[in-house]
Amino acid sequence: MNPIRAFRNWRMYNETVRELNRLNTRQLNDLGINRADIEKIARRAI
Repeated sequence: MNPIRAFRNWRMYNETVRELNRLNTRQLNDLGINRADIEKIARRAI
């Protein structure tokens, strides 16, 4: 993987984790997301 793509993927992963962590538990539940699954969901986003 080229460095630019790796950086973009890393940035997207971190942004996704940050955005999901900003949501409260009720909002996550409304989306069907468990807080423990945030990192797994972020990995799938890239």
